[in-house]
Amino acid sequence: MLTVKNDSFYFEGEPFQILSGGMHYFRTMPEQWEDRLLKLKALGLNTVETYIPWNFHEPKKGQFNFSGMADIERFIELAHTLGLYVILRPAPYICAEWEMGGLPSWLLKHKSMVMRSSHPSFLKHVEDYFNELLPKFKKHLYQNGGPVIAMQIENEYGAYGNDLAYLHFFKEQYEKHELDTFLFTSDGPDFIQQGSLPDVTTTLNFGSRVAESFDALETFKAGSPKMVAEFWIGWFDYWTGEHTVRSGDDVAAVFKEIMEKNISVNFYMFHGGTNFGFMNGANHYDIYYPTITSYDYDSLLTEGGAITEKYKAVKKVLSEYREVPADFEETATAEAYGEVALSESVSLFDVLQNIGEKVEHIVPLAMEDIDQAYGYTLYRTTVNRQGELKVNSGNIRDRGFIYINGRYITTTYINDLNKELTLEFPDPVNTLEILVENMGRANYGEHLTDPKGLVKNLWLGEQYFFHWEMYKVELDRLPEAYELSGEDRFPKFFRGSFDAAEGLDAYVDTEGFTKGNVFINGFNLGRYWNTAGPQQRLYLPGPLLKKENNEIVVLELENTATDKIHLLDQPKLG
Repeated sequence: MLTVKNDSFYFEGEPFQILSGGMHYFRTMPEQWEDRLLKLKALGLNTVETYIPWNFHEPKKGQFNFSGMADIERFIELAHTLGLYVILRPAPYICAEWEMGGLPSWLLKHKSMVMRSSHPSFLKHVEDYFNELLPKFKKHLYQNGGPVIAMQIENEYGAYGNDLAYLHFFKEQYEKHELDTFLFTSDGPDFIQQGSLPDVTTTLNFGSRVAESFDALETFKAGSPKMVAEFWIGWFDYWTGEHTVRSGDDVAAVFKEIMEKNISVNFYMFHGGTNFGFMNGANHYDIYYPTITSYDYDSLLTEGGAITEKYKAVKKVLSEYREVPADFEETATAEAYGEVALSESVSLFDVLQNIGEKVEHIVPLAMEDIDQAYGYTLYRTTVNRQGELKVNSGNIRDRGFIYINGRYITTTYINDLNKELTLEFPDPVNTLEILVENMGRANYGEHLTDPKGLVKNLWLGEQYFFHWEMYKVELDRLPEAYELSGEDRFPKFFRGSFDAAEGLDAYVDTEGFTKGNVFINGFNLGRYWNTAGPQQRLYLPGPLLKKENNEIVVLELENTATDKIHLLDQPKLG
């Protein structure tokens, strides 16, 4: 087992340096796990680390998923087969730029509950989840013949709260499920005092300033073994921002200092992967910053799994201190399938009954209150007044498309500086519709409680309007028919088909479209937003493709200048 002695890590009684790479099984196709793990091993690393997102495994209360991309045991077993150790981080909260930091959105229905605290209601939900999750890991512990050598308690808790009873709860849960393994906490150097436990190893998260960071740890908890649980070698991107790049030389220089001091390290990220579907998170500081679909992170491997120059720079440093394996022999993994005609289209409003679920209530309800996790919600009511009415759009989260009597009027966004709108209602009786997009719940900081949709009734023209229809559109099912029956307004679904070389990736170029989602054979690749950037193409993993008749569906929210899509062999993140 992994232990601590003389301020150092020991494994099976011998000094041990953890050389780990972060890879999230839930951001990569299972068919591609082995390729990524073999490249991790070929770099010279001995361990793989992964978060475990609660909302991925319990999307609805009491409904658990541990199959396909959610098959965490298969991932652990594969790592073991390849001769790698495993570090698990099963906190209910993971941050990770993941939707709501991994917390399931259904928690938001419980208005009085305090998340990430020892509030009894929250702990009961965590315990229910852990009763399903944690027993799966016992047989995978190292002492039971498996590869798991360590597990984390919560995640960067010092940057959020100071409830030590809450942190102790995790130790008790691990003991209850007989997970007798090495435990640790991790925080930035400035937050270790609030996020640590006295009898649990404290690790650090940072991207530079090695000596300064560990001086802070030594001051706080003298004699601690030294580990960087997250060595940030890149960074995530957000819509409207620039693509972040950190040079391989810079990363290699800091890594060299880590190796010189014999510090254990986990590269965050070794391989980033993709925020498929609606699973991107957001950061909310001065304004709201939703994370893009790609989680390339400027990692050691690209989003598509290719070895980078940064990978080679790190391996060169490692070779100065350790014997490293032979270089990994890469082969081409992407194919340019060319142009695909999207010959069929239908308005979302024509297929609402088939792809949405209707809810009625006296006032509009937030997504979470109608048991909707992700996607779009259409709100509809009758306004029996004529003329100009003022309304504040601040309760529309995050992006709202407003229609009056079936005609598009305007779009609002959570970051709009001027939230006061003047809407013109032409008739004595009018239909008001607002299609609201959840662009990703906050994954970090004070806005972690982040409801979506229409979070409060609109004060429209100095009064409330009651009796609302709501349609939940999570896009877990797509239109079957593409025949217009009177509607020709956006959003619209566009559909086409193409043949492919089975197993080879591609990148979906949505030039000419504006904003929306792309689906391949029913799988939601994620969001595109061409007018915001920086991401211009969506990663399409080869395992989603078959040789013939692949269906591609594009949901375009705003407008398009084309009815064609292009499948290329290179990404475009900047």
